Amino acid sequence: MDDEILAAIKPSAFRRWLAIGLMIMSGGALIYFAMGPQTTGFVWKTVMLAAGVGLVVLADRMRRATMRAIELTPDGLRESTGRVLCRLDEIESMERGAFAFKPSNGLLVRLKSGAPAAWAPGLWWRIGRKIGIGGVTSASQAKVLSDMISIQLIQRSGNTDQE
Repeated sequence: MDDEILAAIKPSAFRRWLAIGLMIMSGGALIYFAMGPQTTGFVWKTVMLAAGVGLVVLADRMRRATMRAIELTPDGLRESTGRVLCRLDEIESMERGAFAFKPSNGLLVRLKSGAPAAWAPGLWWRIGRKIGIGGVTSASQAKVLSDMISIQLIQRSGNTDQE
């Protein structure tokens, strides 16, 4: 992929730590209540303990995922680690509206064909033909990213019309 970065979206430090902290506190509370004498029944203790441990593990996964950024290059969308989310020629459309099924402070990218499911908690997800970008990110950066994607798509369609 090209190294020129046209736009980037980075997690907001405040939102990132707030989300991670809330997940750790919720997981810790579930573990605490599961271990306490007031919880009766082996099944409930097991469910609460599993949910609590799951939340703590998810918080750590979000911590690692939100250390990265999403970058738009002339070739497509990628993580700052170089992991490719999609190529620009795979993008069919993009949505940012209030009623779009998208992450908070983010956007939804529709692809021409499906791709394997993947997830970076708090940063992006991909299911089939949809990529949701956002979560603990800045809304202003998401707007710039979506505008740049739109410009790239318009330029791409303009180039193919002339040929």
